[in-house]
Amino acid sequence: MRAITDTQRVHVLPDPPVPGAPADVWWPPVALTAEWIGSHSADFDVLHVHFGLESFSAQELATALATARRLGRAVVYTVHDLDNPQLVDQAPYRELLDVIVPAADHLVTLTASAAAEIERRWQRSSRVLAHPTLLEGRPATEPADHETFTIGIHLRDLRPNIAAERAVRAAVDAAALLVQTGRAVEFEVLMDERVRDDETAARVTAAAEGHPTVRVRRTARLSDEAIETWIAGTDLFVLPYDHGTHSGWVELCYDLGVRVAGTDVGHIAAQHPEDFLVIDLDDPQTLVEAVALASDARASAPRESLIADRRLERLAERQAVRDAHAELYAAACAEATKPVRA
Repeated sequence: MRAITDTQRVHVLPDPPVPGAPADVWWPPVALTAEWIGSHSADFDVLHVHFGLESFSAQELATALATARRLGRAVVYTVHDLDNPQLVDQAPYRELLDVIVPAADHLVTLTASAAAEIERRWQRSSRVLAHPTLLEGRPATEPADHETFTIGIHLRDLRPNIAAERAVRAAVDAAALLVQTGRAVEFEVLMDERVRDDETAARVTAAAEGHPTVRVRRTARLSDEAIETWIAGTDLFVLPYDHGTHSGWVELCYDLGVRVAGTDVGHIAAQHPEDFLVIDLDDPQTLVEAVALASDARASAPRESLIADRRLERLAERQAVRDAHAELYAAACAEATKPVRA
């Protein structure tokens, strides 16, 4: 919320504590329950929902939204995910979307193509607001200076929407093809030490043994700063998603001047189309072509100047997004006491 909030105009309540959980745990989101809304309606004007729907049943969500409506509290929903990256079976999540998308007073999404899908599926219009910079006001990490073209892949904890094994096999096959062309490349694959599927992790590690320039490195979960530093040391970032809608990784790569090669799922390519190269994990030649395009682009445009230009652009964009949210909240509050929409 910090990235979209003008603190001079909007006050964001801290996340309510989860009963029985340690103080730093805020999941599942207690603020999205009928009980919390009912007992804290005097403390807030707008309930802005971003994530966390999957923590509830469709009936629990409907009851919470009805409680907000009954008490005259506006609901704004930012539609980040039309497919939930944390789930394999999307049917329960789509039931939740069928509850909140029609019920919310205002909808926000990140891309025009996502807004078109929302209009098509629910006949609701959405305000399209870009995802602000993820650098939180910090200067962008300086790009590393190296001869070898480095391709980064982060498999995280092997969450359901990451095609981890296919991605590494594509990297191995692409590496073999790239070596034949004379390009000096290195694929660095990061994977968390703690993963959701140890058997898949073992297969990923074994698959990387197919070529010496593809290396898997297990790490503890990285801090935001460590992720920025690592991405800044790459020349191309591979996003191997099976499904998804939007991606924060694309935003961070844009800030750091690193192009993205990703699968054509959801509306991710629409976030920064000029920096997004579509690949097919089952066709390593597409990854070879993405490496060639990104390598040629790196040679023709210094990243330092690109990052500097984007920093100014992104700071102005972030202020525009903050202004838009403040105006949206004011409008939602003014409308909240009107009769329920038919």
